[in-house]
Amino acid sequence: MWYPENKQELEDFIDNTFKKKPNIKPKKINGLIVPHAGYEYSGEIAGKAFSLLNGKKIDCAVIIGPSHYVHLSSFVTSSLDEWKTPIGTIELKKINLPIGNIEGEHSIKNQVPFLQMLGIKQIIPIMVGEITNENARELARKLSRIKAVYIFSTDLTHFMEYSQAKEKDAKTINILENLDLDNFLAVDACGYYPLLVLMHLCTIKKTEPHLIEYKNSGDITSDKSSVVGYCSMWF
Repeated sequence: MWYPENKQELEDFIDNTFKKKPNIKPKKINGLIVPHAGYEYSGEIAGKAFSLLNGKKIDCAVIIGPSHYVHLSSFVTSSLDEWKTPIGTIELKKINLPIGNIEGEHSIKNQVPFLQMLGIKQIIPIMVGEITNENARELARKLSRIKAVYIFSTDLTHFMEYSQAKEKDAKTINILENLDLDNFLAVDACGYYPLLVLMHLCTIKKTEPHLIEYKNSGDITSDKSSVVGYCSMWF
């Protein structure tokens, strides 16, 4: 279970994460990078980032996440008209992309309750497989023409020892902050290909990611023998 199935419990959890807003006030936010683990592990890190969107007039969010369960060498969206969470239903806005079965992809679905709590009425979910750099640039160009906030979903290192994970994750965050495509192969994240799209989108939008918070599961469970890294960023 990725998040509470009880509506009130889920809303209370998200509302509490929004109250832990970061001590920054960006004038303009094009989008966010957020983790997608179970809420007990990364929900507060994601919620802190989503809180930066609270009070802003946003009609639509594009959610870009990796494929965990299906081998994919392209990017696809959903054919459905709406998705449902314990909070209610949300409309899916149509976009001219190939269709795939992405309803079970938690990297995308785990972001939806946060968006619902922000009052956002439409989403465009996109699942990204093992695409080429040119494919990533092509998708970024397409996304740049959509009036929406962009939500890129990724966790960082998986199952490393605590100090090794922190070191590796710091390198990934540095590459993202500097839009360092020359060293992008060093990025260690399950959302590697969505982040490649992000790099091109930031170039088009003339912006760059800024770190909000980094933690790994060892900070939360105190088990530092094998951890998963999480970060949130705005751009």
